[in-house]
Amino acid sequence: MAKATVIDVSGKSTGTRDLPEELFGGEINEAVMHQVVVAQLAAARSGTASTKTRSEVRGGGAKPWRQKGTGRARHGSERSPIWVGGGAVFGPKPRDYSMRVNKKMRRAALRSALADKAMNGRIFVLDGFDQTKTKAAAKCLEAAEISGRVLVVLDPNDESSANADRAFRNLAGAAFSLHGALGTYDVLVADAVVFTNAAFDEFLKRGKQEVSA
Repeated sequence: MAKATVIDVSGKSTGTRDLPEELFGGEINEAVMHQVVVAQLAAARSGTASTKTRSEVRGGGAKPWRQKGTGRARHGSERSPIWVGGGAVFGPKPRDYSMRVNKKMRRAALRSALADKAMNGRIFVLDGFDQTKTKAAAKCLEAAEISGRVLVVLDPNDESSANADRAFRNLAGAAFSLHGALGTYDVLVADAVVFTNAAFDEFLKRGKQEVSA
C-alpha cells in the first residue's frame, strides 16, 4: 500500500499515512483520464463566441450597381461574405461545450490521477498548520522539498485549512481545491498534492462511502 508523507508547519516529516488502494491505487487508466479531462476543460469554456451571418450584418439593402453594362461582376448585396464587412460563413455561434461523463468514469479518472501521484511519492498531508504568513508556507514547502505547482486540498470547516489557505494563496505555484470538489485535471497538472489533515480524513471518508455505495 502506498503512503503519504505527513509534514508539520516547518516542513519536517513526522510520519506517514496509508493511502487506500481503492482511492489511490490500482491500474492507471490513461484513456479514462483523457476523456474526463477533455470533458472538464470543455465544460469550462464559456461558449459565447459569435459572428454575424449575412442576414445579421448591418446595411446592404440596395444592389451595389446595376446587373449589366458596368464590366464588373454582378453583386446583389454588400452583406455578401466575399465583401469586406460582409457576413461570416460557418463562423462560431454561442453553444454549450459541456460533455456528459458518468460518476463511475469521474471516480476512475480521479483514482488514476491520484495513483500516479502516490506512485511517485508526491502526496503529502499537512498536519497542524497554525501559520497564516506566506513566508511560513514557502519555508514549509522548501524544507519538505516540494516545488513546482502545488495543489492544496482544504476542508472548509477546519481552522487549520483556513490558515493554510491564507498562507499559501500568494505563492506563485499554489492552486486550491476543496476535498469534495477535487478534479482529475487539477491533480494531473500539479507537481505535488498537499492535503490538510482534516481534508485528508474527509476525503477518505467520502471516498469509502462512494466506493461502498
